[in-house]
Amino acid sequence: MSIPALEVEGLSYHYPDGTEVLRDASFHIHPGERVALLGPNGAGKTTLVFHLNGIFRPERGSVTVAGLPVEDANLMEIRRRVGIVFQDPDDQLFMPTVRQDVAFGPANYGLEGDELEERVTAALSAVGMLNVADRPPHHLSLGQRRRVAVATVLAMRPEIVVLDEPSSNLDPASRRELAAILTSLEITMLMVTHDLPYALELCPRALVMNEGSIIADGPTKEILSDRDLMKANRLELPMGFDPNLAS
Repeated sequence: MSIPALEVEGLSYHYPDGTEVLRDASFHIHPGERVALLGPNGAGKTTLVFHLNGIFRPERGSVTVAGLPVEDANLMEIRRRVGIVFQDPDDQLFMPTVRQDVAFGPANYGLEGDELEERVTAALSAVGMLNVADRPPHHLSLGQRRRVAVATVLAMRPEIVVLDEPSSNLDPASRRELAAILTSLEITMLMVTHDLPYALELCPRALVMNEGSIIADGPTKEILSDRDLMKANRLELPMGFDPNLAS
């Protein structure tokens, strides 16, 4: 087997008030996998994500990205390798134009000239947003801004992309367009979502997280079909949705 793109081993973490948020969480993702991270509010999913590129540090356990430990000496390279797309694209888009937003990360890592322009063009082309490169981000729709946010991460050529609720508040057309883009990307992906049909559509594998631990790990369809598991972890499918009948 290949070296995991992401490996989390025995990860534990408390908030300053003593609340235990992560409890011996362990899993690994191999290169090219698309994996959904599912769980109720308060399960620890966001705290886990913040450990993946060193925003938070574990009290116990470890996080490794393509064999590189997440620790002080490696932070710059880790943050290039792990790209996080936040739920609100306005948390990532702050420059006067789309082009400048997508160029911001690579430029901070020393790219310039033709090489920088090639990165920007490739990233925007990958998400179908090259035609808006010179527009202000705030003039775009939510769906377009979310795609540009993905491009800002792709421009860094990461090992893994982490998406936080990528389908939230999107209209059906934007939701479909984003799904088509994400499935076309040849990149390792971890998608945090409450949108269970979207998880089934995009991710062959799913992790269930609750009370700071990984409760289940397996094929997404099998997990969504396990009624006892779903009920125990406060996960609910839309009324009438049958994962076994989904295409």
